[in-house]
Amino acid sequence: MKHVEIVYRYGSGDAVIRPRPTDAGEARRRLDEGNRAFAALLDNVGEDGPAARRVVEVDPRDLGLLSAGGAPTQRPYAAVLGCADARVPVELVFSEGPNDLFVVRVAGNGLGGDALGSLKYAVDHLGDSLKLVVVLGHSGCGAVTAAVDIFLDPAEYLSIASKYTMRGLLDQLLVVVHSAARRMAAIWGPDVTQRAGYRDALVEASVVSNAALAAHTVQQELSRDARGMRAAYGVYLLGTHDVWAPRAGSADVTGLADPPRDLDAFHGFGDA
Repeated sequence: MKHVEIVYRYGSGDAVIRPRPTDAGEARRRLDEGNRAFAALLDNVGEDGPAARRVVEVDPRDLGLLSAGGAPTQRPYAAVLGCADARVPVELVFSEGPNDLFVVRVAGNGLGGDALGSLKYAVDHLGDSLKLVVVLGHSGCGAVTAAVDIFLDPAEYLSIASKYTMRGLLDQLLVVVHSAARRMAAIWGPDVTQRAGYRDALVEASVVSNAALAAHTVQQELSRDARGMRAAYGVYLLGTHDVWAPRAGSADVTGLADPPRDLDAFHGFGDA
């Protein structure tokens, strides 16, 4: 079986290091390209042949190696709100190294007070390097699946009624699940609930809706800032290692996407 090597490498002070993106568009393209490289690396891992190898060049300054013992300066070019799921290693997913990404992780990548506060900190204090805020969901999310199961069988809510922290997390997700279910019924008809695979489809529709809604909320917060920072959303597919995101009016689902701008845009997103 072919094996895979992911190497983090730093050279001398004269080594050529990738420049940081200068705007949100460059930042998104770099993340998309990094994910494509990561997915391609793992695409044929089960086949015989030579080792597949990916080298991620690391600036030694980001490890504090050229700072005379001092701590390196934080200079991420993107902040990522991801799920706490251990199967989604954010830096690996995007082929990035230390000090490239400011990562906030919480179950269900929910935009609660702590998560939003952490992103707000990044925007306020790391704005010289930070160009993009990404909300990254993932397929088969356990938190979203739990919310879907409660939506399909409301009696299950009693099992978490006395668990304040769990209930707070799922209550936010139930709103998204309810919206996704209504949109699916509007498009496919009320008997969609009887179709094979409905539960799994509702989970995945809710996962991407949750990421898009959180990115929309973040974008509204960023719109108050004049520095041109943007938000984007996507879903990491555990089976293929790709990041995808549906877009209104387009068959393209590759890579990260802009969040819907308003209610009409959310209708188009729901159709997609």
